[in-house]
Amino acid sequence: MTTGPMEGIRVLDLSIALTGPYAGALLADQGADVIKVERPGIGDIARWVGVSVNGMSSLYLVCNRGKRSIAVDIQTPEGADIVLRLAARADVVIQNFRPGVMDRLGLGYDDIKALNPDVVYASLSGFGAEGPYKDRSAYDTVIQAYAGLAANQADPDDGIPVFLRQTAADKVTSLFASQAITAALFARARGKGGQHVELSMTDAVVSFLWADSAANEVLLDSDHTQNSSFVAGFRPMRFTDGWGIVTPTSDHDFSGMCKALGAEGYDDPRIATIAERIKHRDVLSPVMDMCYAMAANMSMAEATKRFEAERVPFAMILTPEELTQDPHAVAIGLFEEADHHVVGRTRMPRHPARFGGTPAKLGGASPALGEHTDEVLAELGLADKVADLRAAGVVA
Repeated sequence: MTTGPMEGIRVLDLSIALTGPYAGALLADQGADVIKVERPGIGDIARWVGVSVNGMSSLYLVCNRGKRSIAVDIQTPEGADIVLRLAARADVVIQNFRPGVMDRLGLGYDDIKALNPDVVYASLSGFGAEGPYKDRSAYDTVIQAYAGLAANQADPDDGIPVFLRQTAADKVTSLFASQAITAALFARARGKGGQHVELSMTDAVVSFLWADSAANEVLLDSDHTQNSSFVAGFRPMRFTDGWGIVTPTSDHDFSGMCKALGAEGYDDPRIATIAERIKHRDVLSPVMDMCYAMAANMSMAEATKRFEAERVPFAMILTPEELTQDPHAVAIGLFEEADHHVVGRTRMPRHPARFGGTPAKLGGASPALGEHTDEVLAELGLADKVADLRAAGVVA
């Protein structure tokens, strides 16, 4: 029985890979009934990307939890009709194909709005539906390059662009998409009706990046003496047995870090406050160098004890595997383990938002390809046609 805040909401997920599917998975965690439409034979391409067990990848497992899979060839008239039937009863439709693709299949916003005026139809794309780049194919690294993430991660010393070793652009877009869909449903509940929600990866990543990493581009009258990203100068500390990071933002943080590490000179008036530290980087630099040098002679355990005593914002750098065994992560139940009918043992982080009145939880097992085809078609009143549709290759 679902109890989440999206209970009773029906979502039709026509998307592939990560951007749309992950947004749908978050809605499923929150109680929505999500039906995923996949291509017969191969299904969502994400099933085959990265580490997999028994033909199901970790990527697919995480991004499609709690959904029901129906394998339908939407390029056939009969398949498109099945999708239209599902869309007619859906609250939300999600698709992430290039602009115009769904329109050509008769499954665009206008087609579905004609059957379901109150639908919230979310179109996700790389560069958006307008402009000279709208027809370009876009994957995560393409958007990392175009929207500024790769340049933002470049080493200040050599300027070589660095790509995040994760699909950050996809995931950022997923988060914006889930929020936008929820906002559109809220507007509908207030009598505003359904609507078309368009979101490009470019818009999502630029909005995300500019919050803190394009300061000189936001403040056009700045003197450009500082890096646009105020965290650009932070670097990890090496201890005798590992790595960590300290983030000395406030004056208390800065003095506490220096005290914890035994560094001197931090009480110099020229660097005693954040305003003065900005003006006197030449004085600050040797003090910071001393902090790093002192840390190199200290174990992670000793540094942890000292940082905690001074209430310094810090963390030791953990691998994903180390994080699963960390005492804090264990104490708060950050990860949930389960047995999956296809891949066996699994471990995933819990749903991040804690709802006091309508608790969310990780959706059920991610589906095998077409696992729920018969079930969903029966709900549409097509139980007597399943055999013929399967024989014709329309469904699987």
